[in-house]
Amino acid sequence: MGNRIFHFLFKYIQLLLFILITNSPVILAQKKGYVIGVDKTFIDANDPLYKPIKPGDTLYFSSGYRMYINISNFKGTFNNPIVITNTGGDVIIDTDNYYGISIQNCQYIKFTGSGYPGQYYGFKIKRVSGGAGMGIGYLSSDIEIDHISIENTLIGGLYAKTDPDCTMNSVRGTFTQYNTVIHDNYIANTGDEGIYVGSTKYFGQTINCNGKDTLLMPCLLDGVKIYNNTIQSTGWDGIQVSSASKNCQIYDNTILYDSQKKDDSQMSGILIGGGTKCDCYNNFIFQGNGDGIDCLGLGGTRLFNNIIVDAGQSYLPTDKTKMKHGIFVSDISIQKDSSFDILHNNIIHPKSDGIRFSSVISKGNVISSNVIIDPGNYDYYETGNTSFKGKDSYIMFQTPGSATTLSNNYLARNAASVGFMSQKMQLPADFNLVMGSPLIDAADYNFESAVSFDFLHHPRPYGLKSDIGAFEYEGITSYIQLQTDTITKRSWLIQNPVTNILKVCLPAEPGNDLVLGIYNLQGAIESETNQSQIEDGLRIFEINVSKLSGGVHIYSIRTKKNNYSGKFLKL
Repeated sequence: MGNRIFHFLFKYIQLLLFILITNSPVILAQKKGYVIGVDKTFIDANDPLYKPIKPGDTLYFSSGYRMYINISNFKGTFNNPIVITNTGGDVIIDTDNYYGISIQNCQYIKFTGSGYPGQYYGFKIKRVSGGAGMGIGYLSSDIEIDHISIENTLIGGLYAKTDPDCTMNSVRGTFTQYNTVIHDNYIANTGDEGIYVGSTKYFGQTINCNGKDTLLMPCLLDGVKIYNNTIQSTGWDGIQVSSASKNCQIYDNTILYDSQKKDDSQMSGILIGGGTKCDCYNNFIFQGNGDGIDCLGLGGTRLFNNIIVDAGQSYLPTDKTKMKHGIFVSDISIQKDSSFDILHNNIIHPKSDGIRFSSVISKGNVISSNVIIDPGNYDYYETGNTSFKGKDSYIMFQTPGSATTLSNNYLARNAASVGFMSQKMQLPADFNLVMGSPLIDAADYNFESAVSFDFLHHPRPYGLKSDIGAFEYEGITSYIQLQTDTITKRSWLIQNPVTNILKVCLPAEPGNDLVLGIYNLQGAIESETNQSQIEDGLRIFEINVSKLSGGVHIYSIRTKKNNYSGKFLKL
């Protein structure tokens, strides 16, 4: 009798284990690490099967194809976020669903596609025919998104916002979206915006709640960082940020061919929307149909070291009344007596004006040390005026009375005299300066402390004074090396044009498992080396890049403790 009972219990335990293993979507892979199988699409922390997952744990999504991914209700902590990453290769999504990846009601999450060596974008959303590529919402906060590629979406690429509704849980004063960090992603061929953060309805929207029309104010955002993304061929704006009232930065992004739909109300490389106070710098915006940068925010904004080429040139080119500018500033949500600083930008051949400044409420504005070449409105005769716009088209004040200081801007009909490295002006490297350029040491000394670095994050000033425009001239030394910034763990680099050697320096770390990888903008690996040496407390990599095509590439260094990434220019 005892043997029969033992046999029955043994078979029961076997059956129970079989049920748990085959039906559980989470399998313990290692300490604090859980693997999510390719057949799992809904991952909800409220499901009892996910209760073991705690702050500081890592969720590994197995490589392979999925229709979509929905992640809900996970809560890390400030010091111990929950990490969500890929393992074994790419996680690929190709779907007719209305989203590719959705993050709902989560907090302190790091969602990264850097989980598998040799692949820069570990999550690849190839197609979403029913909606957006990726959404972060439903009261989500403190979310970091990196190393994701998103392509071919019906509407936007990546959304990060929670709209107000009749529950009143997400209205202003009740909920704040903190620390939205989006970096090192590739977004291309979107129906609408590439990246859309925060609500555009800063002044509220009327919604019928329980039979009564109610004005609901959207939540504010505190802590937005959007950097080092490549965004290409968007239907509407490349990057749009609204209602971000504190601690906002948009920098080091490459935005190509924005606003392909040519919808007149949705056209810019970068849109700083209503309710936003944001620094916008070191972005490269090339041949979009819209304005290079639209600034409709609260004021207190600095726009500097941006390179904007051919803004709006392809938008109804024969119709001069349809204006598109390098930089456009308005009073839509300006706070009284706030100011704008527009410094050290390169604005090349915009369709209409170089800078159109339409704010009269702001005070103490500064437009200084910019390079503006060949604005299209120079020869435009506007009905009602008695003459061509001429020099006013470089910096146009639409309404008299703006309290703005203009100083040391370099304005020219063509770039022949500027001293750029290349007259092609198609890549960031083309705008570096050559010896004898009139821009060298020519910035306004009074505003020198406002911008302490250039487009390559090299320090300003290098010589007697800062240089006009986005680049600081340093002679041949600027082509050799740049120590990686230990705070941001990223930088721009340029290879030596004589030896074709890219030299990368970073703080020395123990061990020999450090790998330098070179990728194209789409994330495909082009070259790799683990050869390095220690000099003066720095680990130095050298790699020959002679076989790479000219232009912008991505570099990534993987160490035991850190990942360093950024972009470099192959001349």
